[in-house]
Amino acid sequence: MDLKFFKKSIPTLAIMGVFSVIMIYAIYAMLTPDKKLPIYNPADVNPKLVDESISHIRSNHKVSDFKLINQNGDTITQANYEGKIYVADFFFTRCNTICPVMTNNMGKLQEAFLDDDEVMFLSHSVTPDIDSVAVLRAYADEKGVIDAKWNITTGDKKHIYKLSRKSYFAVLEDGDGGLQDFVHTENFVLVDKKKQIRGFYDGTNPEDIERLILDIKLLKNDSK
Repeated sequence: MDLKFFKKSIPTLAIMGVFSVIMIYAIYAMLTPDKKLPIYNPADVNPKLVDESISHIRSNHKVSDFKLINQNGDTITQANYEGKIYVADFFFTRCNTICPVMTNNMGKLQEAFLDDDEVMFLSHSVTPDIDSVAVLRAYADEKGVIDAKWNITTGDKKHIYKLSRKSYFAVLEDGDGGLQDFVHTENFVLVDKKKQIRGFYDGTNPEDIERLILDIKLLKNDSK
């Protein structure tokens, strides 16, 4: 091959090489779109988890406004979670089965997002008559709860149980929040900045906790 021709061909070959790389990347990007978390509406969820009165709804579901009392005796509402991504769960302080595991795993999530002001946590007591503010304060201290990140709440039982069934779709059992009604669930529920449900996770499963951490990061990037 003529040396002069070879030297003249080098820039052309380089340009063709760069163009080929760009084309390959573009094709790959089209074939592998960025993962996005689903938005869950009542019609998308296991019917056993959804109150019949809202099971037909296919769009625009959002977590209802709430009014709860946290471990410091402060009133907690949606305003405290405005512009936040958060994970919600349901527990009670005297539980000796799944709740300690769930609380420890929520603690791991708290640690993973310790310096992230966009991410918070919200736990609801399902025995609010027993879990007073003083009891919740002691529990929060024992479990390493950071007040600015994680509200552990009590409040009106009917209100909390309505949230679990009609907002978060966290429990299978029917009920009206009465004296004999009892909610017990391992579900962690991921909520975005628009109060939409974006995922359900087993709060006792280490693999689900890792998946939840990744999904929170994904949701953060998606919301930018």
